Amino acid sequence: MKAITLLGSTGSIGTQTLDIVAHNPDKFRIVGLAAGSNVEMLAQQVLKFSPEIIAIDNEAKLPELKAALTNLDYQPIIVAGAQGTIEVAGYGDAQSVVTGIVGCAGLLPTIAAIKAGKDIALANKETLIAGGPVVLPLVEKYGVKLLPADSEHSAIFQCLQGVPNGGLRRIILTASGGAFRDLPIEKLASVKVADALKHPNWTMGQKITIDSATLMNKGLEVIEAHYLFGMDYDNIDIVIHPQSIIHSLIEVQDTSVLAQLGWPDMRLPLLYALSWPDRIYTDWEKFDLVKAGNLTFREPDHHKYPCMQLAYAAGRSGGSMPAVLNAANEQAVALFLAEKIQFLDIPKLIEKVCDKHRADNNLTPSLDDILAADSWARQAVLELSQQAVKLFGI
Repeated sequence: MKAITLLGSTGSIGTQTLDIVAHNPDKFRIVGLAAGSNVEMLAQQVLKFSPEIIAIDNEAKLPELKAALTNLDYQPIIVAGAQGTIEVAGYGDAQSVVTGIVGCAGLLPTIAAIKAGKDIALANKETLIAGGPVVLPLVEKYGVKLLPADSEHSAIFQCLQGVPNGGLRRIILTASGGAFRDLPIEKLASVKVADALKHPNWTMGQKITIDSATLMNKGLEVIEAHYLFGMDYDNIDIVIHPQSIIHSLIEVQDTSVLAQLGWPDMRLPLLYALSWPDRIYTDWEKFDLVKAGNLTFREPDHHKYPCMQLAYAAGRSGGSMPAVLNAANEQAVALFLAEKIQFLDIPKLIEKVCDKHRADNNLTPSLDDILAADSWARQAVLELSQQAVKLFGI
């Protein structure tokens, strides 16, 4: 039985991971749970899975959480705040830590888990995008495994099983196209938050759903693929695949192309990250090629989706630039979700902040450098958004 700790337990990744655990009680057990602020859901999870340690990131919610757990028949360790989440990440005999925390907030807990010798089921792409120069050496130093738990990189990882070293020639990431895939570009200026949150294929959290609408999620995945698989940016492509059936592809040296297919269900990559190298039987709906119907592909429109090119440029710049790109995107998306900026302001703000950082890009950043760049970029977006009318004429 594999012992698991789950960071971000009340979010989309967390609840789907716990669904896997609930259906496989003979294969997985929960050691630790960490959540943001949803006390009611976290308390229900504690009652069901009996973790040894739990954390609530919102410290103001700690009394409420303790009150909700007064009738437990055992006494778990209860901690709070960012430091509490870090404590959960490195705690006990958990063999694998699922990182489902949204954004760069997952970086320090992931590092704590690595230093504690735990394998990482990486569902938080921002950790590697911002912290790749620090995280990858730590993975090697502590001898842990970094297993992708998102659909695209899991697909690549699965296709690579059995491919010899040096056999990989090209990575092809598939993108659904997001909420505005079929919307004319001239209408993007007037879209609202509710429109951007209507993903055609996937059920995900708010932030990643907006990233899908801008296609920044695919740009970030390009950087993640570079770090995970050591592939040059010139050999990582993006293709729009509206049906989200082919989750990504690889081309090997003889030009053969391997793909991983399945219904759009995040539990599939999560399960493989937890069970690898084994495969666990499920009673989920079998994939049916006939039912799936036609599979179509098209080139992404870089004019409509400028965030992709911003991500490629940041990745090629390297150093602290990807951390700045990621932080600027997180802050811009937060402003859009709060209805303080328009949808098309997101890439404008990100580009402006990346341009401002160019002269200060640290090519060999330490963890402190990355955290400082992250903090600076967020503040820069806030300042620029307040000057938006003057800067962008919006």
